[in-house]
Amino acid sequence: MTAASAASGVERRLYLDTSAYLCMLLAEDGSERLSTETAGAELLSSVLLVLEARRTLVRLTRDGALTAAQYKTCLDRLEEDQQLFVLRDLTLDLCESNLLPPIATPRSLDLAHLRTALWFHAEGRIARFVTMDGSQEQAAKELGLPV
Repeated sequence: MTAASAASGVERRLYLDTSAYLCMLLAEDGSERLSTETAGAELLSSVLLVLEARRTLVRLTRDGALTAAQYKTCLDRLEEDQQLFVLRDLTLDLCESNLLPPIATPRSLDLAHLRTALWFHAEGRIARFVTMDGSQEQAAKELGLPV
């Protein structure tokens, strides 16, 4: 909790989708800004973040974009970082929902992230839905999530 949020009694809650997390993990463009923004915040996500991040790391290693040593380092960090998140399971209620953005048609796992973020938002307002994916950001806006 930051000093400002401690003084106000309100903790800054951020929902990170996998694209935002991977940006920071892999030190991609924008990672410094995201690291600064997420410092001291309560980090929220779906357990899908773990699945998607692990799969992406395997793909990047198989494609030669990561060395074996880099893969191991990233995998270790992913395991450590899981402790920093409040992760919600993908449950039947999220899957059965008819909630969809009015215009955008997100991919299934993106939709699961959006519905999970909306669940967290209903439990206690999130400050921002953080994504590096433009179409996911648009879908979040359509659903009324702060981006």
